[in-house]
Amino acid sequence: MSGFAQTSLHESIYSTPKGREIRDHVRALAPLIREHAPEGEQLGCLPPPTLTALADAGVFRISAPLEFNGYALGARDLVEIVTEVAQSDGSAAWITMIGSGFARVMLTFPDQAVKDVYGLVPDWKGPVVASASLFSERIQRAHKADGGYVIEAGGKWAFGSGCKHAAFMVVGVQVDEMRGMVLLERGQYEILDDWKVMGLCGSSSNSVTVQKEVFVPEHRFSNLAEMPNNLNSLRHRFSGPGFSLDGLGLMLIVAMETMAITLGMARGAFECFVQQCEKKKPFNLPYETLAATPSIQVAAGKTRAMINAAQALIYSRADYIDRKAVAGEDFTSPEEAEIMMDFVHAGNVCGAAIDMIQIALGSSTVSLSNPIQRFARDTRVALTHGSTRLDPAAEISGRLLMGLAPLGGFAAAVPGVDKATKGERTT
Repeated sequence: MSGFAQTSLHESIYSTPKGREIRDHVRALAPLIREHAPEGEQLGCLPPPTLTALADAGVFRISAPLEFNGYALGARDLVEIVTEVAQSDGSAAWITMIGSGFARVMLTFPDQAVKDVYGLVPDWKGPVVASASLFSERIQRAHKADGGYVIEAGGKWAFGSGCKHAAFMVVGVQVDEMRGMVLLERGQYEILDDWKVMGLCGSSSNSVTVQKEVFVPEHRFSNLAEMPNNLNSLRHRFSGPGFSLDGLGLMLIVAMETMAITLGMARGAFECFVQQCEKKKPFNLPYETLAATPSIQVAAGKTRAMINAAQALIYSRADYIDRKAVAGEDFTSPEEAEIMMDFVHAGNVCGAAIDMIQIALGSSTVSLSNPIQRFARDTRVALTHGSTRLDPAAEISGRLLMGLAPLGGFAAAVPGVDKATKGERTT
């Protein structure tokens, strides 16, 4: 009973045959993904066997439009798939989330840019597009030119998760008083070897730079201030459950997938915990195994309940998002902020569960050969992400619950969009 396998009793009415097929395929890949996870930490990106296996399972097509040979899956399918990947490796799940979550932003570009990117979906082994420093406080400069824009030499953008696997990168630029996004293709930018971190080491979240001026045609530029309206219009441009939501709903899916990574890692850590307790002896207590130790049993009961509660909250909110999509209903700002907080809270509960598991099991978990230490490090890094940190999410939600004016105009106060809408410079 230590596993988290799904049964037909627990299937959601909002999951689909294709979603369940990909989820189950990923579950079967667990031994391969776990085997290569340490290698990914050394490489700073996903090892080829992992990347190929995930691509063949269809995970990089889960949010691509039906019109471009994608699956356009809804929230419940997405959350279950990402959770399954994370149960084996957090970095692999992070790349899955990038390939899925950023699809919605990329689709707000002009039609020709969308075709340039998603025309590669059937053949590309990995996420076709990633981003760096898109919503950040500091971005790089560009200027208008005939037929497009020129990005100034020396520009640098950080946290380009998936950059080593993607065919394209979207980066933020400031053009006079206008903040925008530009689409760069491989060969136009250089990946820096600066992703030296404590966790999610295999997510290839390196910085990217342009060493000389780069010209970008008009159709590969998008005004960030127009992104909220463009997101809202996706349900009129593309078909499938994944594109039946308004802009706030689409942004919620990104947060949902991010916290699903912490859920999957907590499930993975718990499985390792049970397996190791069945084999190890306690250091200074008179029991045959750790599993026979009362304190370990208490830790198992508490952490399993914490993980179950987090999963119930995340999955129920995914169902709620799908229900809104089916009904064609928009999200209100207070509703979006509250659901965002629910996701972030659930993710932090998962982090606390992993901490309890590591402390209960003891010093054996600090060995780099023990996957529990990697789950602990990866989860800690995931929970520091700017868009899903606990206290800011709580303040944004709590402020609206107290009847006060929101701090920002879109998607739990995403800073770049808010500044673009106000015409503020961010360089």
